[in-house]
Amino acid sequence: MLADVIDLLICPVCREGLARAGGAVRCGRGHSFDVARQGYVSLLTGSAAPGTADTPAMVAARADFLAAGHYAPLADRLARLCADAAVVADAGAGTGYYLARALPEGAAGIALDISRHAIKRAARAHPRVGAVVADVWRPLPVRDVSVDVLLNVFAPRNPAEFARVLRPGGTLVVVTPAARHLRPLVERLGLLSVDEDKERRLEEALGGRFARTGLDAVEVALDLGHPAVEAVVGMGPSAWHTDPGTLADRVRALPDPVRVTASFQITTWVPRAC
Repeated sequence: MLADVIDLLICPVCREGLARAGGAVRCGRGHSFDVARQGYVSLLTGSAAPGTADTPAMVAARADFLAAGHYAPLADRLARLCADAAVVADAGAGTGYYLARALPEGAAGIALDISRHAIKRAARAHPRVGAVVADVWRPLPVRDVSVDVLLNVFAPRNPAEFARVLRPGGTLVVVTPAARHLRPLVERLGLLSVDEDKERRLEEALGGRFARTGLDAVEVALDLGHPAVEAVVGMGPSAWHTDPGTLADRVRALPDPVRVTASFQITTWVPRAC
């Protein structure tokens, strides 16, 4: 757990290295952060609310849906991209599902997420994953040039910090939903749709610090029963914008099961030379 990655972490206050000290991690200047009984550490600072961190219900829905294997082909593709890595980090790791599936034998993994509810699960996702509560929008509590592969799966992106923590020759792997992703559910349940400009905006966001090296598509045909439909809606951003009662009525009106296509776009990037 944290022992495998502690040398890769830094203090969010002074940016010095951290070491385990009993039930806490501590830097040389005395800043100390308690390790939770579940094995994770929060390196968030300040009193600001954690924004749109996933709720317990969202985390539970995601854990149930992913455990059923619906997105396993995507996880397998990510594992191939991480095959030669010694250190893999996941910015916006959620429950740690993709990081745990992608981590090569002998490699260390760092799960970073702002949701404590998600990180509690990530701490148990794999014996060599260290789980850290952290805000992707802030400086990451990770050492410079220490990560071989940085995963970013359906999560916010911080290009400057991503470039800082990647080693020379390291790879950023970004997964976004494609236009066809779960389209029948989007249309019939009134869910948030994929921005048609998403690819251009991704290029604009990352292009200043990264050069794109690959573009791949993963599509998976799924027959989802009503509980799985409710889970896939409840685990994503539409959960913030959907009335539960209205959603339940619309789900009952669907075929059971309903055939949908999960459609993902994977892009790989390398940091540009400074």
